[in-house]
Order: sequence, then structure tokens, then C-alpha cells
Amino acid sequence: MLRLLFLLLALPLASFAQAPTTNTRQLMPVPAELRWGSKSLATKYLLKPRLAGPADPALTAAVQRTLIRLHRDGTQGRAAAVLPLQISYGQLGRPEAFDSEKYSLRVLPDGVTIDAPTSLGVLRALATLEQLAQPAAPGKPGLLPEVEIQDEPRFAWRGLLIDAARHFMPVSVIKRNLDAMAAVKLNVLHWHLSDDQAFRVESQVFPRLHQAGNTTPGHYTPAQIKDVLSYAAARGIRVLPEFDVPGHTTAWQVAYPRLASLDTIYPPYQSWRLGHISLDPTRETTYSFLDSLLAELTPLFPDPYFHIGGDENDGRQWRRNPRIARYMREQGMVKRDGSLDKHALQTQFNRRVLALLTKYQKKMVGWDEILGPGLPPEAVIQSWQGKKALYAAVKAGHPALLSHGYYIDLNLTAASHYVADPLPADAPLSAEEKRRVLGGEAAMWAEFADSVIIDSRIWPRAAAVAERLWSPATVTDVPDMYRRLELVAGQLEALGLHNRRAPQQLLAMMAAGQPLEPLQTLAAVLEPVKEYKRHFQGRTYTPQTPLNRLVDAAPAESEVARRFGVTLDSLLRQPRTSQGALSTAPEARRLLRRVQAQLQSWQQNDARVQPLLQLNPDLREYAPLSTQLTIVATLALQRLEQLEKGQKPTAEWLAAAQKQLETAQKPAGQAELALATKLSKQLLMP
Repeated sequence: MLRLLFLLLALPLASFAQAPTTNTRQLMPVPAELRWGSKSLATKYLLKPRLAGPADPALTAAVQRTLIRLHRDGTQGRAAAVLPLQISYGQLGRPEAFDSEKYSLRVLPDGVTIDAPTSLGVLRALATLEQLAQPAAPGKPGLLPEVEIQDEPRFAWRGLLIDAARHFMPVSVIKRNLDAMAAVKLNVLHWHLSDDQAFRVESQVFPRLHQAGNTTPGHYTPAQIKDVLSYAAARGIRVLPEFDVPGHTTAWQVAYPRLASLDTIYPPYQSWRLGHISLDPTRETTYSFLDSLLAELTPLFPDPYFHIGGDENDGRQWRRNPRIARYMREQGMVKRDGSLDKHALQTQFNRRVLALLTKYQKKMVGWDEILGPGLPPEAVIQSWQGKKALYAAVKAGHPALLSHGYYIDLNLTAASHYVADPLPADAPLSAEEKRRVLGGEAAMWAEFADSVIIDSRIWPRAAAVAERLWSPATVTDVPDMYRRLELVAGQLEALGLHNRRAPQQLLAMMAAGQPLEPLQTLAAVLEPVKEYKRHFQGRTYTPQTPLNRLVDAAPAESEVARRFGVTLDSLLRQPRTSQGALSTAPEARRLLRRVQAQLQSWQQNDARVQPLLQLNPDLREYAPLSTQLTIVATLALQRLEQLEKGQKPTAEWLAAAQKQLETAQKPAGQAELALATKLSKQLLMP
């Protein structure tokens, strides 16, 4: 029967041909060791899998998915030969047990071989095999390069946090992001399921949590949770649930006011701003409530770890309640200056919650605010505020994770995430302390990402985090990372992600039948304002605010602007004549023509897009940015003309240009012109 199944899985793949002249190094993450051969496989012959290891239907299905994807761009027709895909593994791997993900992969003239200690390693090898495949030219087979790879992850915990509390994320959204995670070898989905705005899991014990506390509709049933967990497990991914306490609990207190620290009845929370609303940690009824809730929730999530949040509680409600304040003084929770020590009370709360989780065979994870004297060392600390907390945690004996530097909701560059390393060479840690650093997680908080655009906010930048957590520390080439990131973006779209599709659909909706290309040109060089500035730029957002403006369609990091900056840098590095003019060498002239053509396109775009911007009231706020794009492009063309002639800019020109570029850097509609800052550094030189 198993043999018959293998025959059914066999799909046309390949025989060796001369290796292509194009760069085949398109893997992300970069493997630990690899050696390229001189030939390639053409995707038109049968590749028949043979599995040697414990039976695993999920792994068999994963092999089938890989073969289908490999064949997707290949030629059709009757196969001329059969080549083996030999897969050997020792045992079924359990990601929650940190089982080995090591593998070896060989693509050779006589077929493809995968060897791994566990089935998890096979899954990672299959992801690599899919990335190796080069698309077919029209009418020609695709190619797999000859290669030998030995690979294993640098860190065992490589996660992605998806916030489904602030904006509900349907199961289909979670699943396609699990596919993307598997493609880049992330292995932990951190599922943020409760916050001030909502409690997203159906509770039979406390049904008002998901019925009354949610500001916007949407929750997961037990059957849906089971479905997601099964889907994740089949891809070698753990699911870590987070239910944030004692802060970020307005939704809990809307549903059950008895949990509140103050004698207040709260309506559903209609803001993204921090509410500073906390559970009452001094009432035994709070802990009996948590005990009953955890008794219901913990069986839904089989992972041994359980995240309690613990962040951003400043204790103001505790200090304002005379009863809680009196309790704190009686317990000696007082600082040297006589003020109440909220951290001491939260540590007591954390210890009580840890005892409950231990009762249900769970290990507690919390954000770095939970770190403090008296916290048992088995608690895992996730640092979002900086490496100082990460180092303090492992020095205190705690396992720890890094998320500082990996907050992809801040709309920072992939490069900024790529250079953030949990264990840089100069980390002030002993060997034992370094072993306590489990890894890290990218975090996608969802104030400004709904289920439509979330893929474009996560990907492809999260792949840079994935590489940092998987690949050797010596893999640090930022330009090459960006080259491969662009390839990954296309691969993810082919997997079913909406990282490119959704923004284009938003733009088409805004264009409303008018020519789309001018709006695309403008959007491609815009970015949302960075960090959390969007909260403070003249627009009030609520959970009901639609995310369908130009700022929502703009890329988190403009690839068009970044590539233009790289090309311009290459041009400016070209040799100069004795008079200081740009070289007339062929390469310099090619780069100059390319830069000028792009600038001229931007210079002319304002006249093309302004009618649409003025026609649509929702687009009108972006008209200044379009005007500034023309101004910036004109300045750049003027400076290039000066460089062609070997002319130095006058002081007057530089002063005027500086003023114009400063104006161009001002945001509009919570978006900013990505080119402005870049060009001010590149062109305003004497």
C-alpha cells in the first residue's frame, strides 16, 4: 500500500543539464554548509519519493506538496526517466520537544537524497529543495542546481507573533502565514489571543469573554483551534498561545467586572492607546477565575509553553485603589522612598499564575516586565525592550527570547532586523548563559494591520529575521540578503500569500476605474510613518477604522526606493575625470541613464496622478507627497547634470535644496516619501 502511495506521489521532475549562468544562491535562510556542483536538474522527469523511517502521513503529505510545487513551472508531458527522491530519517520529530531539525540534502546526477535524524529535518530539507528550484523559461523546464547541503538551525526557537486580538485574523489567514513560516524555517507561531480590545477564544466556562468583551466580531472555536494546531504541526511548527494578564485586560473586565482593580464598569475598548487597566491581584476570586479559565484553555493548546503577557502594567490602578494600596503596604511592597512597589505586587501575581500553569503542566512565558526577584527560574523571559533585559534574564537563570529589534509592525527596514542578533560576538555572557538564549521572535502587532493587509506587513521582512535565527552568525551580507529577499517575496506569493496582491487590490479600489499606473508609481515610493507615530498625527483610530487608505497600500519598506538608492550609490562610486565630472566609461553611462530615466518618470508622475488624487477625497491628503516627489526628482536631475559637467553646487543651491528636501521629508496622511531622506544623504554633498 505504501509503495502504491509513493507511485501516486511521483511527479515529473528532472535530468541533469549544463548549469545555468545565473546565480543559483537563492536560499533563505542560508544553510550552515553548502557546496555547489556544476550541473542542474531540468524539471521534466519523474522524481519518485522513497521514505525510510517511521510512518508519518503528515510527512508523506508534505513530500507531495513539495513535488507539486516543484512541478508547477515544469514542462508537461510523458516522463522520459525516473529519478529517486530518497528520504531517510530516524524518528518522528516533535517541535515542542526541541527535537533536531538538522538535515543533509544532495541533488546529484542520479537523484535527490535527504537524510535527517528526525522528520523535522526532512521538512526543513523540503523547504530548501523548493527554494532551490529556478522558474522555467516559457516552454522550457525549470532547474534544480547540483548541490550538497549540511544544515541545522543556530537557535531552536524561531518564532512569529501574530496579533489576532486587535484585528481578528480568520483561520485562512493564519494558515497561509503558517505556510510562509515553514518556507523560511520559522518554527513557533506565537498566537496573541487576548488584549484590551478582544478575547478571541470561545469559552464555555466564561462565555461573556468572547461574547461581551470584543470590540469587533470574531473568535476561534475549539474546532478551529484544533484545525490550526494540526495544520501547524504538519509543517513542524509549534503554537504558543498568549493571554495577556494582568494588564491589557479591558475585554475581560467588560465581560466580568468583578475582575477589575477599580469599582468601574467598562464598555468595549474603542482605542489603540494603552488603557493601563489591570486585573485585581489581591482578590482570591481573581485566581479562582484564572484557575477555571486555564483548566479550559490549557488542553486546547498542547504545547508545553503558555504565554501570560505581563507587559505594560504601570500599577496606577493598584495605587489608586485604597484597599489594594493598603494590602501592598501590609505586605511590605514599598520602595525605599516610601512609594508603593507595583513590581513587587506583579511578581507575586506572576508567581501565583506560574503555580496555576505548573498545575496544568505548562511552562510560563512572559514579556520582560515579569522579570524580578523571586520569579522562579523556569519562567521564560521574552525581551521586547532591549538586550539588557535579555542578558539580565539569562544571568538570573531564566531561559530567554529576543524580540527587541524584530518588531516588524514598526515599518522599519529589513536590514535593521537583520543586524539584530540575540547573541552578538560581544555579548557579555558566559557559555552557560548563552545556552539559555533560546532564540527570538518577530512580532506583528495589529493596530494597523487587518486580515487584508497583514501579509504585506509581515512579509517578506520577517524572512530576514528567520535567516538571522537559523543561519550561522557569520552570514551578515545585507545587500545579498535584500537580493534573496526579493526572490522570497515572489515565492511566498506563489504559495498563496497576499503580500503583493493585497496592496495592488487596494490601489485598484482607490483608482476606481481611472488609470492605475500613476497611483502605483506614487505608492511604490511611499512608506507608513515609522514606529508608533501613526497614533499621533492628527487622526484618531479605533478598532472599527477601515485600513484602506494609501498609507495601507504603501509598502512597509519601499523596495523601489531602496533599489534606486543602491543604483545611485553605484553611480556615485564610479571614477571621476580630473575635473570631477562623472566618468564617460560604459558602466558609468549605463548607470547614469538608468538613474535619469527613473527620476524623469517620477518627475512626470505628478501631472498624471494629481487628477485622481483630487477626484477621490480619500486620496487628496496625499497630493503634497506627489508634488514633493516631482520636486525631489527635479533636484536629483539637476545635481546629476552638475556632476556630468564636473560642476560643484553653489552654496545657494545647496541651501535651497536642503530646505526643499526637509520639506519633502514631512509626512502626509501618515505616510512619508521614502526617497527624501535617502537623497538628502546622497546628493547634498559639496
